[in-house]
Amino acid sequence: MGRAGGGEQLRTIHYVPLPSQARFHRSTARFKGYSGPVGSGKSQALCQEAIKLSYINAGRTGLIGAPTYPMLRDATQATLLEILDSNRIPYEFNKAENILIFKDTKSRVLFRAVEEFDRLRGTNLAWFGLDELTYTQEEAWVVLEGRLRDPEARRLCGFGVWTPKGYDWVYRRFISDKVEGYEVVIAPPFENRHLLARVPDFYERLKRSYDPKFYQQEVLGEYVNLHGGLVYHAFRRSEHVKELGINPELPLLWALDFNVDPLCSIVAQIEGETVYVLDEIVLSRATTQEACEEFQARYPVHRRGIVIYGDASGSYGRTVGWTDYQVIKEHFRRAGYAHVSYRVPRMNPPVRERVALVNAKLRTASEEKHLFVSPRCRELIKDFEEVTYKPDSVIIDKERDPRRTHLSDALGYLIWQEFRPGQQPGEKSEPLL
Repeated sequence: MGRAGGGEQLRTIHYVPLPSQARFHRSTARFKGYSGPVGSGKSQALCQEAIKLSYINAGRTGLIGAPTYPMLRDATQATLLEILDSNRIPYEFNKAENILIFKDTKSRVLFRAVEEFDRLRGTNLAWFGLDELTYTQEEAWVVLEGRLRDPEARRLCGFGVWTPKGYDWVYRRFISDKVEGYEVVIAPPFENRHLLARVPDFYERLKRSYDPKFYQQEVLGEYVNLHGGLVYHAFRRSEHVKELGINPELPLLWALDFNVDPLCSIVAQIEGETVYVLDEIVLSRATTQEACEEFQARYPVHRRGIVIYGDASGSYGRTVGWTDYQVIKEHFRRAGYAHVSYRVPRMNPPVRERVALVNAKLRTASEEKHLFVSPRCRELIKDFEEVTYKPDSVIIDKERDPRRTHLSDALGYLIWQEFRPGQQPGEKSEPLL
């Protein structure tokens, strides 16, 4: 219900909220949150709350935000527009300015990415809602709190939805050290009956894909410290290290991390869902050309072909004007290798997602193991056993030992290209070469 043209405008939306969503919508707290696992209807709750507040605060301005513009456009904004279209709620959408206006109430909704939070200063708001709050800087929330000051608003409200991400600022502000005027609804896992009706094995498939800690966070919606202690917490030397041999019927996979000292790479093969790391090449103060020569010395021929993976930075030109991948391509051409292909991203994957995927290969929540390492890979094994996060942070410690992280990074690039969400094993990315 909202005022339009001096009267009341009633719109009915087809929406049967889950119990947790209903509690979230009933909350009258000035600042409220909805914490839940994947598939718990967080974006739906955010958009429904935004529509409700737009009608309550007729003629006033609200803001919907997300950490980045692609997340805003592809998830949050798309969900809101789908709700409006399916319920025939009239609106105008100015794509150039990223502003939506409800025709019934003349209320405005600003769509904004909040990664550059200083740009959020200015207009007074009646309400704001942020998607994926745990990926948002606390400063952005604080700036928006200061903008929640429209004197003509009927109900001032700031709200956010999120999946837990450890004991971060969202956890402290909404749960552990809750600020006065804040309220949070924590949705339980497996509550979304609508999702389970469409995809009955949704959660079981995730259990087979995620490592145990990541499963606790993403699927059970629990607050766990993913970033304390070891980065590759799923690794066990007794379970993951074993003698391996080359399968002549499978391609040979070479993944590189273009660090100057040492320059590191791993050699692997993939059979089905399982990755076998056969060898590592670690060269101090070496060039990419020298790494190619060492690879050729160890593997002069392989009839099933070679596939190259690695760091996206290898696509950037060096002082002589050649990229690392151009050096590799020219070397293999001159050396006479018949079948060489490249699976290299245009930008490196997010560290958190890449690490989670490697941990999931080491051990899923259902105790499946799909990553094994030859005892020849001594430096990679040290990475698995020694690489840690910096204290009280989500940043991998690359300073404690300069030899650490490079082999595990190289392997992570390979695993991301082959097994990232939505990727079918063996599917190529856009070629760079």
